[in-house]
Amino acid sequence: MTATPPPLRFGVATSAYQVEGAVDVGGRGRSIWDTFCALPGTVLDGSDGSVACDHYHRLDEDLDLIASAALSSYRFSIAWPRVQPDGRTLEPRGLDFYDRLVDGCLARGLQPFPTLYHWDLPQALQDEGGWPARETAHRFADYTTAVAERLGDRVSTWTTHNEPWCTAFLGHASATFAPGLRGAAFPVAHHTLLSHALSAQALRAAVPGAEVGIVLNLTLVHGEPDADPRAVDLVDAVQNRLWLDALLDGRYPDVLPELADPALVQPGDLELVHGSLDWLGLNYYTPFRVGSPVTTADGVGQDSDAFPGAPDFGFHPRPPVTTMGWEVDPSGLEDLLVQLSRRAPSLPLRVTENGSAYADEQRAEDGSVDDADREAYLLGHVAATLRARDRGADVRDYLAWSLLDNFEWAQGYTQKFGLVEIEPETLRRIPKRSFRALAGIARAAAQ
Repeated sequence: MTATPPPLRFGVATSAYQVEGAVDVGGRGRSIWDTFCALPGTVLDGSDGSVACDHYHRLDEDLDLIASAALSSYRFSIAWPRVQPDGRTLEPRGLDFYDRLVDGCLARGLQPFPTLYHWDLPQALQDEGGWPARETAHRFADYTTAVAERLGDRVSTWTTHNEPWCTAFLGHASATFAPGLRGAAFPVAHHTLLSHALSAQALRAAVPGAEVGIVLNLTLVHGEPDADPRAVDLVDAVQNRLWLDALLDGRYPDVLPELADPALVQPGDLELVHGSLDWLGLNYYTPFRVGSPVTTADGVGQDSDAFPGAPDFGFHPRPPVTTMGWEVDPSGLEDLLVQLSRRAPSLPLRVTENGSAYADEQRAEDGSVDDADREAYLLGHVAATLRARDRGADVRDYLAWSLLDNFEWAQGYTQKFGLVEIEPETLRRIPKRSFRALAGIARAAAQ
């Protein structure tokens, strides 16, 4: 008799630079995003994360909000420059904040899901070479040890990196994310994977029984009838196979010769990366439809420049789309989860981000956002996750992106993903219709 899987657990996710603010409080050092945002033209509305949602000062209020929705968990990231302002020297006040965050979660019955890296490299390490330098992987392992030794008595489930594809290819190919460089994407991709493996070793040494995962923004890549097959293959290789092949098979795709350089991928590197996961996190938003080149950007967050070496191509999302220009396709989430479960049947899966950006123009009688479009997106993707479980995928959690309208990287505050509105003048939290919908799902699952 097959055992009945435990109920799917529900939570929400944020990241440090997008919500915390307080960039000059408690000894926090400067990050590459602080530097990037200060450059003219890098952020659409000229904004930055210096205040963001002021989560740093409103922590208890936000944790109460999560608990009020009967959610099981809170996924957050730890700001490396808050813990090690120069990437090396420990700042106890930074760890004090995350102590309070973890304790606040536990006091409210929330499982803390910390992510060690969500793109905010200390600027001091960038000045020493950043992720293109192999040494940064070792600095990341040291940082991991410092965090694990402080929080490991209460935290058992850890994420090393969030979406290393963005670190490598948006930060070092298209230059649309910090640090805004070009030409080093493949060294960065390898060094982030190496740093994940070294971090996993450090976590298991400091926290016996630690469950270590990585979070990837995987997607289904479809070729349109007019697509160059080489472009389709390379997009899939860079977006998906680079990461999965290394982690699950201990190799890189042959179509990426840059990763065959023995000066970059040194003996023993891929042996460390291979099999380093206890679980895998999936951030899913949209499929990629690859076709003929286009004269304007198809999607705000889809950039063909982020795929170096590909023949000319464009992205062709089909309606309906979000305000990011991303196609809404819940079936893609279901199919990805099933594919992953069949490729690695013993590896537990988590949907670590899933969400949608909309204009939020409709208002309810009480003045709150009546975001029926986001509610429909949420319900459709939760249903897709449940269908994947019915098809045998071992999916443990569904974490919605995001708790709060926040600083959306190069889009600034022009894109709204939150289940809770942030009133610009007061930073007052105003739950949206979608937040109430998620609360209803969570309460039903807990019964």
